[in-house]
Amino acid sequence: MNNFHTHTTRCRHAFGRDRDYVTKAIKAGIKVLGFSDHAPMIFPNRNYYSTFRMFPDDVQDYVNSINLLREEYRDKIEIHLGFEIEYFPTLFDKTLEFLEPFGYEYLILGQHFTDNEYEPCAHYCGTPTKSVEIFDKYIEQALAGLRTGKFLYIAHPDLINFKGSDKIYCEKMEYFCREIKKLGYPVEFNLLGFAQHRNYPDKRFWNIVKEVKNDVVIAFDAHSPEVFQNKKIYDDAVKYLSDLGISPIEIDIKKQQ
Repeated sequence: MNNFHTHTTRCRHAFGRDRDYVTKAIKAGIKVLGFSDHAPMIFPNRNYYSTFRMFPDDVQDYVNSINLLREEYRDKIEIHLGFEIEYFPTLFDKTLEFLEPFGYEYLILGQHFTDNEYEPCAHYCGTPTKSVEIFDKYIEQALAGLRTGKFLYIAHPDLINFKGSDKIYCEKMEYFCREIKKLGYPVEFNLLGFAQHRNYPDKRFWNIVKEVKNDVVIAFDAHSPEVFQNKKIYDDAVKYLSDLGISPIEIDIKKQQ
């Protein structure tokens, strides 16, 4: 098992020490552990604070901690430094410019909002909606992010909680999956959503993945160290995908760099 989707307390909704994520991962038999906490966004309004990502002032401590753990545990586990980040059109370039000096190794795209998060028109994608306009915006915004070529893969691609017709859902998600495949990105089967019975993973989506033959990675989306000990949820996810005829891949991040 490799896992590239791991959070820390700096995002303000995860729990546990950085070290505990490493030691629990080692105990669980994970060979490659990527930390990808929610990146800060450089918001134009300095009075706006996002409630579920690290602040810019947190980044240096995050980088120092992960790099120290990488060195300390180098003989037991391979550790990598990354971020989970949104594609917000007006913020993306400035945010990357801020992050690049810190020497991160990879980014995963986790598109939680349409538009730019701080704008009144922004929609949190986990909120149920029947709006085809919002659905289209989610897909096109995520694809625009992937087209930058900056990402390792797309996290929880089926996060969008569309409550309209199945026909529309399947048509649009087939387009989404085909475009992701053309761009060469894996899609993530998210164990946090799976364990908590969220609206994702969505079986309709994964049936489409089966037909399109997208590459699939499994990720814990770890918000506490203890999740690595839940081998059952991992095994259940493997069976869920196997029953659909999907075999997950393991990413070799060294080949991606």
